[in-house]
Amino acid sequence: MNKAIIGKKLGMTQVFSADGKVIPVTVVEAGPCPIVQLKTVEKDGYAAVKLGFEEVREGVLNKPEVGQFKKAGVACQRVLKEFRFDDLSSYEVGKNVTVEVFAEGDKVDVVGTTKGHGFSGVIKRWNQHTLKMTHGTGPVHREVGSMGANSSPSRVFKNKHMPGQYGNERVTVQNLEIVKVDTARNALLIKGAIPGAVGGIVTITKSVKA
Repeated sequence: MNKAIIGKKLGMTQVFSADGKVIPVTVVEAGPCPIVQLKTVEKDGYAAVKLGFEEVREGVLNKPEVGQFKKAGVACQRVLKEFRFDDLSSYEVGKNVTVEVFAEGDKVDVVGTTKGHGFSGVIKRWNQHTLKMTHGTGPVHREVGSMGANSSPSRVFKNKHMPGQYGNERVTVQNLEIVKVDTARNALLIKGAIPGAVGGIVTITKSVKA
């Protein structure tokens, strides 16, 4: 069965397994996600399900956005995401996708947006060493350092680690395990860390490599 849900990262904690081992987990508030649209190969050229997450008032959306929610008969949602599936038989427009589609022990892929750090130097961005604090290397100790040989090749190689934008990019972490499904709180406890800051939107899908 194809499984997918949208959620919000709440933070990390730890739980104990049956044999007393400590398991670090990330808590994700997942769903309920109303099904806004089903796309088919015949009509759209591909099969996909469009899910919404987090109710919002109509005033913050434009007319086309409000129209698709009214057509589906669901409340307006802040987040909309498509998931491409081959089999849509288990999905129906207007119904909700909840954490119950997953079970303990399931392997999932989590997609999120990492924390943005802005324009960063090579020490923060690439974990390079600082220069020596003595023997005339100052007054700058956090600079890039050597750019390469002078006479040959007389240029800076491509892909050299340089200062620049760090973070704020889409990252997928694969093959994470669901430790617990809390249906009462619409929460998933996922083993390990997932991308993004607290409050960030993430998507959770059945692992492609499991």
